[in-house]
Amino acid sequence: MQTEAARPQRPWGWACIWGLALGVLFFSSYNTVNSFTAQRSDVGVYVLAWERYIPFLAWTIVPYWSIDFLYGIALFASRSKAELFRLGKRLLAAQVICISGFLLWPLHFSFQRPDSDGLFGAMFDALAGFDLPYNQAPSLHICLLVVLWRHYSDLAGHSVWRWLLHGWFALIAVSVLTTWQHHSIDLLTGFWAGALCLLVVPDQQASWRWRGAQPGRLRLGAFYLLGALLAAATGAVLFPAVAAWLFYWLAAALGFVAVIYFAGEPAHFGKQGARMPWRSWMALGPYLLGARLNAWLWTRKLPVGSAVGDGVFLGRQPDAAQLQAQGVATVIDLCAELPLPATPAAYESHPQLDLLPPDAAALARAAQAIDAARQHGPVWVCCALGMSRSAAAVVAWLIRHRQHTLEEALARVRAARPQVVLSAAVLATLAGLATRP
Repeated sequence: MQTEAARPQRPWGWACIWGLALGVLFFSSYNTVNSFTAQRSDVGVYVLAWERYIPFLAWTIVPYWSIDFLYGIALFASRSKAELFRLGKRLLAAQVICISGFLLWPLHFSFQRPDSDGLFGAMFDALAGFDLPYNQAPSLHICLLVVLWRHYSDLAGHSVWRWLLHGWFALIAVSVLTTWQHHSIDLLTGFWAGALCLLVVPDQQASWRWRGAQPGRLRLGAFYLLGALLAAATGAVLFPAVAAWLFYWLAAALGFVAVIYFAGEPAHFGKQGARMPWRSWMALGPYLLGARLNAWLWTRKLPVGSAVGDGVFLGRQPDAAQLQAQGVATVIDLCAELPLPATPAAYESHPQLDLLPPDAAALARAAQAIDAARQHGPVWVCCALGMSRSAAAVVAWLIRHRQHTLEEALARVRAARPQVVLSAAVLATLAGLATRP
């Protein structure tokens, strides 16, 4: 049992500082932008016909208002400084992303809200006192909801309170429609913005620091950025058609992938073990679907994998049937951008960015993982196509743990999987591994 002295202290001092800073930022930026938009002549409305059937439920102002209470105590409920700072950064990101959206794409709510009396009417009057019908998309209310929902879910763990928590937060999400505060597009873009906040400030520490001007990485980042601009332009041409939003979503996804490549950190895709969490699908869905389709097009006529020997298979990401057919005990996955379409008995993720040469240290770690996994049965080494990242890892394993020369390792891998393509940069890195102790 921990003594009172040994028990970790909650960072209440830091919580006060974060609360003051975020409060000042919220009221100054939100109110300023709301008043500014009220004076603009380019404020639009985006409402779908079916939304006129959404009922006005005055009592849902209670869950709607509760987000303010939950926001206020969330900082003080944080159990550690790291947890507090992660939450604070996510709340800051929510404010920046949503305020930017309000300025770039001004909208106003278009329904005339019915009068309410009693307690609910007083709550609506208080809300109307500072919240003009602007600042619509993405909904800051929903964006904050996503961030706080994740925070309180972590605090609740697997207790029964977790289900009560989910029910209340779901009610808050619905309340932005039933209080006639937002249209549906505000809610959808709010969830997208919240997912982005969780990716921008991830659970694990993934640095956004500049890693130098690596030409291939910058070129690919620029390619994705160009794609984002083209998709956004297409969306602008199609607007206000619903299809425009698919192009806006694609633009946002490609823009974030461009940032990932500029940063050079594969962990920012958000992959957790073998799966891709909902926030990655929400923020990057069009890109992830495109990456899966691309992998299928390239490999649909090829074997899923090939035996290199000594219990090691090389190929694309396998499904459950393939793993069972080969009796695979462990999957070593080098794909950063796609989830594994199977649940293997054992799994290790060594994510690398596609089309970029992995560094020597990353290849050495993957090679060590392959060799260690072999002690427990057959190993499947994969990436999206099974032609480059995974092939480099298997070559590194042959060099480091099977005493092959580079030429021997390449010949063995290409004999098993002739489609393997390794760039000059990858070959140079592998050659360096052959000379390292």
